[in-house]
Amino acid sequence: MTMTPVPSPPARPDPYAGPRRRPAGNVAARIAGWSARHRTTAILGWLLFVIAATALSAVIGTVNAADSQYGHGDSGRATDLIAAAGFPDRAGEMVLIRGDSLDVDAPAFREAIAATVTAVEGTGLAENVNADTVSADRHAALVTFDLTGPADTAADRVGPVRDAVAGVQREHPDLLVAQTGDASIDESIGTILTGDMHRLSLLSIPVTLGILIVAFGALLAAVLPMGLALTAFAASIGLLAAASRLVPAVDTTMHLMLLMGLAVGVDYCLFYLRREREERAQGADPERALAIAAATSGRAVLISALTVIVATAGMFLTRDTVFNSLATGTILVVAIAALGSLTVLPAVLSKLGDRIDLGRVPGLYQRGSTGRGWSHFLGVVLRRPGLAAVLATTTLLALAVPALGMRTAEEDITSLKGSSPALATFLQVQTAFPGGGDPALITVRADDVTSPAVTGVIDDIKTRGLASGALHEPVTVEVNPDRTVAIVSAGLSGSGIDATSEQAVRTVRDDVLPGALAGVAGAEALMTGRAADSVDYNDAMGRSAPLVFGFVLGLAFLLLLVSFRSLVVAFTAIALNLLSVAAAYGLLVLVFQHGWGEGPLGFESSGSITNWVPLFLFVILFGLSMDYHVFVLSRIREGHDRGWPTKLAVSRGIRSTAGVITSAALVMVAVFGLFTTGSLVSMKELGFGLAVAVLIDATIVRAVLLPSVMVLLRERNWYLPGWLGWLPSLSHGDPAVPQPVVAVRVPEPEPVRA
Repeated sequence: MTMTPVPSPPARPDPYAGPRRRPAGNVAARIAGWSARHRTTAILGWLLFVIAATALSAVIGTVNAADSQYGHGDSGRATDLIAAAGFPDRAGEMVLIRGDSLDVDAPAFREAIAATVTAVEGTGLAENVNADTVSADRHAALVTFDLTGPADTAADRVGPVRDAVAGVQREHPDLLVAQTGDASIDESIGTILTGDMHRLSLLSIPVTLGILIVAFGALLAAVLPMGLALTAFAASIGLLAAASRLVPAVDTTMHLMLLMGLAVGVDYCLFYLRREREERAQGADPERALAIAAATSGRAVLISALTVIVATAGMFLTRDTVFNSLATGTILVVAIAALGSLTVLPAVLSKLGDRIDLGRVPGLYQRGSTGRGWSHFLGVVLRRPGLAAVLATTTLLALAVPALGMRTAEEDITSLKGSSPALATFLQVQTAFPGGGDPALITVRADDVTSPAVTGVIDDIKTRGLASGALHEPVTVEVNPDRTVAIVSAGLSGSGIDATSEQAVRTVRDDVLPGALAGVAGAEALMTGRAADSVDYNDAMGRSAPLVFGFVLGLAFLLLLVSFRSLVVAFTAIALNLLSVAAAYGLLVLVFQHGWGEGPLGFESSGSITNWVPLFLFVILFGLSMDYHVFVLSRIREGHDRGWPTKLAVSRGIRSTAGVITSAALVMVAVFGLFTTGSLVSMKELGFGLAVAVLIDATIVRAVLLPSVMVLLRERNWYLPGWLGWLPSLSHGDPAVPQPVVAVRVPEPEPVRA
């Protein structure tokens, strides 16, 4: 260890002295000062805002996206065409009857088919009942029908029909008689997702609270971040209801908002509280400690929130219904959490003062963070910064390699089959009737689809499709009332999300449809369905991804450049964050696409990643990882502005933030990790990807790469070309009074060699 003299900064007026003096240009400090002086107004205003927003949601409700709003490319056009063609709004259902030893010609089998038809029709809730579909091996039959009434409420009416089918099953124990279809699956998935949401809500709160109690060692200090996060989440749900009038919501949005609300709400509060307690531990009075926390951690919260919002806004460039909804929800919950941290939190801290430490837990409570463990580790890193940087970069690049083979596809909802009889039956229908459970839909549009020329096209589509092996029986044709659109429904090769299905889609589009339409003027044929949706979605994301990446990286770079007045710091932060995201992608591919995590995480790999997850992960991870970088860089820049050498500023900045960032990372990893216990594979992928990325960012990146790279760059970290000298100089926090030169123990004993 060496004893390094630390020069005091030049004498300057105390920017925190007096109740109304705040650093010029520091918005967070000015807002906090107003809140501290108007505590009652700030606290009551926040509570009224949360109550009003929550009441708004209850009054107006949330508008959910319609099925026709999800499409892209030809499949999206076909879905729009069907929606506008005046087809009856129906939910299709089917009953599978299968026998291992009996075929459809056996009397008992025929009796079961007849009993199923009678039972379904007897409910008065079914129409268009058909029992003519038989499998190729003649050991399975389908009874298909439509539920009466609107399709969007069919899940509420499917129960009596399912009970009637269950009665037939009891009367024919030698056969399988089971129901599946649109309404059955929707009801089943809705029940599963509601249960997941309730369970995750119950688990995330005590887990987060437990981590905060360990981090703060005081009950009240632990409860305050939870209160801020939950009220921010409640208010954002209310505002989402209003926003859904412009941007319709999707089912996963509220799951994500809970996840993000807890993560950023708790993190922002942690940053603020830890700095305030640190200043109190160093002898600052309560008012001054709060002022410093506002000017430093408050400013870091503001920059972090802006970065997350800017990154998330990039999802709007996809023009996709799911991404638009997820972006809206995330922006709302992050903005409101930041607003609470900058307004009501300073007011509460001003009101409580040292009473924030009520409920101290023996053995856990300490007002300041020593960071001794991180100091020792940091000393090792800074003794050989070049070697540390090479090892860390090599590790991250090795983790990222599997991402080069990433394959994306529509979500495989059949992963829920263990908890959903309807989905288990759906898989058996797929086995007995390839593609029949989730058929391809080919829309044929013409002035009169019943004319001889167009009916010839439809027959040719069927003949060519079956001959190509891409399409399978059963094949049905339905015509709209105006006879301008016909829907050809046929089984499709593959599972609907695998490479076989993708190839079948391309075969139909490239060979079958052009051949059938040749020589027929005025007719158009488009293909939709689950597999076609997946192909078109991937193509659309491939086109929009460069725009999203460019938007996020460009605006984040500009935000960091303005905040820290350094080209090098901005570039380094972008590069390090890209490394952590790439490593998370690689682990995601190994665990989910290659199936390494099937046992521990309880899923069956479909050989792909859910198609919306990678781009969403990039946007959210890039925003969240900036939390740590901005917070750490703010402390390092604060030391640099005091005149400290780069190595000392880096060492002290990371050591002083080690405790709060470790606590914040644990909260994020725990909350995100809980989502791996959900039922949907996409939620598992999302939770795992976010958790490992935060873990990588808080350890390898923040504790190894960032300090080693900054020490290697030395004063070049703060390089700003003269032509950018017009950028505003923003305060990163100043000391209260000039300090004498003191001997400071630095954990790195050897000087950095050039």
